[in-house]
Amino acid sequence: MAKWGEGDPRWIVEERADATNVNNWHWTERDASTWSKDRLKELFMQVKVEDDIGECEVTEVSTLTGEATANNRKGKLIFFYEWDVKLEWKGIMKDGSSDVKGKVHIPNLSDENGADDIDINVTMKKETKETRLLKDLMRSKGAALIRDQLQQYIDGLKKEFSQGMILPPKDKSDSPVTAVNKAKSPPDNKVVKPVPSAQKDLTAAQNMKNLSLGVKLETQKLVIKEEFKCSVDDLFETFTDPQRVRAFTRSDAQMEVEIGGKFTLFNGNVSGEFVSLDRGKQIIQRWRYKSWPDAHFSTVTMDFTQKPDCTELKLTQTGVPKSDYERTKEGWKNYYWRGINMTFGFGARLF
Repeated sequence: MAKWGEGDPRWIVEERADATNVNNWHWTERDASTWSKDRLKELFMQVKVEDDIGECEVTEVSTLTGEATANNRKGKLIFFYEWDVKLEWKGIMKDGSSDVKGKVHIPNLSDENGADDIDINVTMKKETKETRLLKDLMRSKGAALIRDQLQQYIDGLKKEFSQGMILPPKDKSDSPVTAVNKAKSPPDNKVVKPVPSAQKDLTAAQNMKNLSLGVKLETQKLVIKEEFKCSVDDLFETFTDPQRVRAFTRSDAQMEVEIGGKFTLFNGNVSGEFVSLDRGKQIIQRWRYKSWPDAHFSTVTMDFTQKPDCTELKLTQTGVPKSDYERTKEGWKNYYWRGINMTFGFGARLF
């Protein structure tokens, strides 16, 4: 047990003008996804390379899915990001004899990989002896420039979201403490009892909730594949038609089926919003259980593939709290797949 006046600094309340997150002990999180998307698009559209043979450039960012967050825990900054990127590019020979269009796929832009470790896959639509030279240019100089741009993104992310994440103590704060706050502050080195500190933590947590700040948990990635005996359009409608959703969940469901639209299912126990809707191909959602910590969302990606006798659904869910992994996995099987098959007969062979 600590001596009187020498308590754990987590329980020492410093004179901070905002009275928030004393000693930077609590985990705070800032969403960097919107900034990241804008910055990445800007950087990718600057990619243009040339040599004596020809020139190549990125013409479009066709896919940019994922998320990024900046976190502070115990005064330490931690950055999490994971992106799947697809680019369109074109090339033309210097003499104008040939031109080509192709794609660049970056599947693993994440905090787990340095810029030099990221995969950059270059493909093109029509390959001939001449156009292969343009592909080689894009795979060498183009890929090198893309890596430089990715490093700029990573450096910029850390610089942009380091500001204001670590709060300075009293003697380093630029904000003056009012006379009222000073009058209420305890004497130097006095240990404040846990109950008042807990009340301050509760207030800080509520403030973070209002600012859409979440908590970072130990999470896992969930991948499930399931086949349904129906057309891809029927299955897509099953997840986007409110009446069908109410039917297979056997509960109230509120849905705004549009990008950015909110949804609540199973009488409010599941909620989220639509991030992307590509009819018959893909649905991306921010998704959470009501019981999860406030402001923590997973990302659910449903990929639909039409096969000769069925539709395959591949569900990928990132950000699932590790402690709730099994319940989440079983929930999809018991309340989604089983409910859909029993309600619409998609478990039986229809064609």
